[in-house]
Amino acid sequence: MAKQTARTNAMRLLDREGVAYTVHAFSDAIRSATDVAAAVGVPESQVFKTLVTLTDENVPVLVMIPSHAELDLKALARAAGAKRCQMASHRDAEKLTGLQVGGISPLALTHRGWRVFIDMSALARESVLVSAGKRGINLELAVADLMRITTATPAEVIRGQG
Repeated sequence: MAKQTARTNAMRLLDREGVAYTVHAFSDAIRSATDVAAAVGVPESQVFKTLVTLTDENVPVLVMIPSHAELDLKALARAAGAKRCQMASHRDAEKLTGLQVGGISPLALTHRGWRVFIDMSALARESVLVSAGKRGINLELAVADLMRITTATPAEVIRGQG
C-alpha cells in the first residue's frame, strides 16, 4: 500500500480491545460496498455494508448485510421487536451518525448504544470487511470480534435467504 491510511476511531477502538484487523484502502470515490469488494479483491459476500434504519418509534437501528444483498425491512422490524423499520435517508443517516454515507461503521458508533444487527450469513464466514468510519477504508476482522465489539445480534434480515 503506497499511501498511508489515516487512523480512524474504529481502528483505535480495535487497538484498545486488542482485536486483530487488516486495513483495506481504496479510492474514497467508491461508495458502493459491491464496488469495494471489486477494488480490494474479495467476494461481495465478504464485504458488509452498514445501513441506518429507523423504527416506527424513530429509534435508530444499525444493520450489517452483505454488499450484494437487499435488506428485508419487515424481517429487521421483527428482529428488533418493532412494528416497522424504514431506511434513513442519506441526509438523516449522516446527521444521526456524524459519518458520511459510504463510511458509516458500527465500530465508530459503539458509544451511541444503538441496537446493531448482522445478517446470519456472516456466521458462515471467519472474517468480514466493514467500513472503518471513513470513506476509502475498510477493516477486515473476525466475525466473532465484530459481533462482540458492536454487540451485534445475528438475524435473518436479507431478501432471498433460505
